[in-house]
Amino acid sequence: MVFLNGGSFTMGSDDFYPDERPVHERAVSAFWIDRYEVTNALFAEFVDDTGYVTVAERDLDPAEFPGADPADLVPGAMVFAPTSGPVDLRNWRNWWRWTPGAFWRKPFGPGSSIDDRLEHPVVHVAYEDATAYTEWAGLRLPTEAEHEYAARGGIEGARFAWGDEVYPGGVAQANSWLGRFPYDNQGVGGTAPVGSYPANGFDLFDMTGNVWEWTSDYYTPRHLRLSDKPVDAGKRSNLLATASAQPEFPAIPRRVLKGGSHLCSPDYCLRFRPAARSPQAEDTGMSHIGFRCVRDA
Repeated sequence: MVFLNGGSFTMGSDDFYPDERPVHERAVSAFWIDRYEVTNALFAEFVDDTGYVTVAERDLDPAEFPGADPADLVPGAMVFAPTSGPVDLRNWRNWWRWTPGAFWRKPFGPGSSIDDRLEHPVVHVAYEDATAYTEWAGLRLPTEAEHEYAARGGIEGARFAWGDEVYPGGVAQANSWLGRFPYDNQGVGGTAPVGSYPANGFDLFDMTGNVWEWTSDYYTPRHLRLSDKPVDAGKRSNLLATASAQPEFPAIPRRVLKGGSHLCSPDYCLRFRPAARSPQAEDTGMSHIGFRCVRDA
C-alpha cells in the first residue's frame, strides 16, 4: 500500500458530464491505499480461505423477478460483447450480454478461465463481494473523495491523471478503448495485468482505466456540498433508494464507481479521468468492474 498524507484538493469537473459538478474544495484525512487493483490471485486467496460465494454465483430468487421465466433465473453476469459495426450508442444493450455461468473465475462464461489472468484485476464483483474481501483483509473501500484525491496524483485541476492531453505524444497512459466504440478496438481489448501502464504522481497504478472501482459512497446525480471535514460515506443519504422506474421491483441502492475502464472511449465515454464517476447497483458486478482497498492511517 501507499501512504497518502491527505489534505484539501479541488474535486469534480465542469468540462464533461453533469454529475461531476459542481467543482468544489474537498478534504481527506491521511490514509493508505493499494498500489494496484485487487487481482484474481488475491481474490482467489480470499475465496480459498473463506469459502465465499460471490453474488454472480448464487441462485436467483424468483420472487424478486415476477413474471420471469424460471429457466432464465440462473447464476451469471453481464459480459461485454463487441459489435460487428456501428450501433446506436444510446442503447448499452447493444454491447452487453447477460451470460449464464459467468463469474470471477470464468469472466467470459463457461469455458473461460483466469489461469493466465492471475495478475489481471478481478471482475464480476458486486459491492457485497468487494466489502466481504475488505473485511477479510482488515481494510475498507475508499470513499469517492479519497479515490479522486489518490487518482489525481497531486496534479491539481488537470483533466487526466497525467495532465490535460488525452494521449500525450500519441501514447495511451491508461488502459482505455482505442478506436471506434464498440466495434473497433486497437488497444488491449480487455483488462490488462495491473501495473501495465505508468504510475501517477503518487506511484499508484491504474487509478484510471483498466476497470471501474467501487467506492463506499452512495451515488447522487451531482456532488453534494459537504463540510471541509473528511467524508463519512455512511452518513450520506442515497437519493436513488426511494424511487424506481419499475415500481414492481425494489429500488437497488447505487454506489459510486470511479476511474473508468478499458471500455472508456473519447467517442462514447470519456471517463478514464479522476473526476469521472458512475452509478452502479450494489447487486451487480460486470466484466469491467473491480476494486482496490484502503485503510486509515
